[in-house]
Amino acid sequence: MAKTQKNKATAHHLGLLKAKLAKLRRELLTPTSKGGGGAGEGFDVTKSGDARVGLVGFPSVGKSTLLNKLTGTFSEVASYEFTTLTCIPGVIMYRGAKIQLLDLPGIIEGAKDGKGRGRQVISTARTCNCILIVLDAIKPITHKRLIEKELEGFGIRLNKEPPNLTFRKKEKGGINLTSTVTNTHLDLDTVKAILSEYRIHNADVHLRYDATADDLIDVIEGSRVYTPCIYVVNKIDQITMEELEILDKLPHYCPVSAHLEWNLDGLLDKIWEYLSLTRIYTKPKGMNPDYEDPVILSSKRTTVEDFCERIHKDMVKQYKYALVWGSSAKHKPQRVGKEHELEDEDVVQIIKKV
Repeated sequence: MAKTQKNKATAHHLGLLKAKLAKLRRELLTPTSKGGGGAGEGFDVTKSGDARVGLVGFPSVGKSTLLNKLTGTFSEVASYEFTTLTCIPGVIMYRGAKIQLLDLPGIIEGAKDGKGRGRQVISTARTCNCILIVLDAIKPITHKRLIEKELEGFGIRLNKEPPNLTFRKKEKGGINLTSTVTNTHLDLDTVKAILSEYRIHNADVHLRYDATADDLIDVIEGSRVYTPCIYVVNKIDQITMEELEILDKLPHYCPVSAHLEWNLDGLLDKIWEYLSLTRIYTKPKGMNPDYEDPVILSSKRTTVEDFCERIHKDMVKQYKYALVWGSSAKHKPQRVGKEHELEDEDVVQIIKKV
């Protein structure tokens, strides 16, 4: 693939090779998840709290120190590599939300091919709502590229939106390709070649933007995870101000010093922003709202119905209407139905059927 020139004539051939690669990668990963000796101790961490954040990085970049300072949980710290051998969970209480923080063992180059405990580390990272890639400020930024490559190889897409294209299998009628924009990467022959690699001969593919062969493969595979990611540059006490100013201009970055506890509040703010959680306060009838213990919803599911389900699954059956105070209400209080979209820090009172 590296030797092939990239132009219109070779796009078909490259698409085919990419599909083959994606298929083979998936076959490499599946046997481990089905049978075998299990994932090993420490990796079967029960999901708790409102969101889960994983610390990923090379050995000795300060992941354990960061976990200790943020959560008060003890994870062994030493100056040699591979101090942490299993996954250690801790909990951060922040703005009324419980955020589970996982200290994963250091990964090495080739983790996606099963080196070290790479597979377990990355498959745990797949279950996180946000990933913190911890980098050493002294070591070059090449570390970032290596870790991204390992995670991408495992089907984790960092800071990306799912491809805006529809793919639907059908019984007969061949392959139809429709598009609302001009395509520079995909044409009908390339799409047919990629689909034939998956033994799909009848399907409708509709593109809503200029998609690449990789995007189409991601949609067909269907096992991709789209996760927000923050690059935490640790040990900034060991670099100059000029270097720090350069780091500060990069997107998705947050410089910290875990050892000296510099900018940990800034990191927590950034984690909160990337998790994009919504806090909803409850108000029992005739009483003041409970501002101590909010109900936490993910930003994708913020209707009153989702709020009821988060409290108790039988609540929706007894639901009559709700009263809402806050930025999503037109007047205070507003009487709303199940479909009403709530916003951060709204106050809700549920009225049940008698």
